Amino acid sequence: MATAEVPVDEAVIDQPLLERHKKPVCLIVLGMAGSGKTTFVQQLTSRLHAKNKPPYVINLDPACKEVPYPVNIDIRDTVNYKEVMKQYSLGPNGGIVTSLNLFATKFDQLITLVAKKSADTDIAIFDTPGQIEVFTWSASGTIITETLAALFPTVVVYVIDTVRSVSPVTFMSNMLYACSILYKLRLPFIIVMNKIDVVKHDFALEWMKDFDVFEKAVNGDESYHANLSRSLSMALDEFYQDITTVGFSAVTGEGFEAFLKAVDAAVVEYETDYRPEHDRLQKLQAEERTKEQNRQKQKFKSDFEKDNERQIPSSQVSDIFLRHRAVGGESSSDEEGQEGNPEDDDDEEDGAGYKSFHKYLEEQKKKQQSKPNKVNKPSSS
Repeated sequence: MATAEVPVDEAVIDQPLLERHKKPVCLIVLGMAGSGKTTFVQQLTSRLHAKNKPPYVINLDPACKEVPYPVNIDIRDTVNYKEVMKQYSLGPNGGIVTSLNLFATKFDQLITLVAKKSADTDIAIFDTPGQIEVFTWSASGTIITETLAALFPTVVVYVIDTVRSVSPVTFMSNMLYACSILYKLRLPFIIVMNKIDVVKHDFALEWMKDFDVFEKAVNGDESYHANLSRSLSMALDEFYQDITTVGFSAVTGEGFEAFLKAVDAAVVEYETDYRPEHDRLQKLQAEERTKEQNRQKQKFKSDFEKDNERQIPSSQVSDIFLRHRAVGGESSSDEEGQEGNPEDDDDEEDGAGYKSFHKYLEEQKKKQQSKPNKVNKPSSS
């Protein structure tokens, strides 16, 4: 695969987790049960090993019994699917969803391992559960895809069973599902028409390019599904123009080189379309967080000032707690900024009382001295 070689050393490996990497290119492989998705991953892995470009393979299907290809990271080593079903009393789909949710809590460790292997591999392949809706519409699926897309070039590969798609109604159902996944994940998207060793995918390409050809295929069926498929085909015309479709045989490996070229084109699309849009949205989110933080600070400051206005002014508080206990409410020396000692206040009061009593005696003495001496005369008989 023609990706740019980037020298990676220990310093690069030890850089922060959220740093953008040029490679490996992460391929998230999705597909209906029975579409040959796991066999496709097996053939792709085998071909890359033959070219001395071994991929980094991650199995995200906790319910599979065996994996027919070498796996670097297996969800089954982390989560026991049957124990999850037993402990949480869940069914098969609920067990897969819960297992993926548990695995997603450790996904940062997986990201670190993939980043460390960026010097040795160009492609990382993520094989997802056969119950496609479990991955695409669950919280863990969103976490996994968005985290990968934020750090590595990420491409969604949707595998379709070509043999079953010869029916126009089944073909339209697959296209609608592909369209919903594309607009849900908003990542570069490749449709792989699998099993072309049994049925060539030329008919599907014609249906996607020419509405009249698809209408002729539907004309023999007058059912409601056929009429709906005819109408939807016109609505999906723009979707067909922008989507990349390749044929592939998971048995013979036919279409391998065409698939690698489609991946190269998808990486260019990621760098030119998705990455700038992602950075723009990330910048907007950062600005919104900053605005919210400033709003919270202003609100806190305003509430704090209002609370202070409701409280008693500091001057009044000082008068209340520092006023002297003497009669008449005369302030003591404490009002001048010095806090008095209770024992000193008692001594001052005792001294003032002694002086007042002494002054009273002196005044009484002076009054007695100022009166004229009276002599008691004997009364006449």
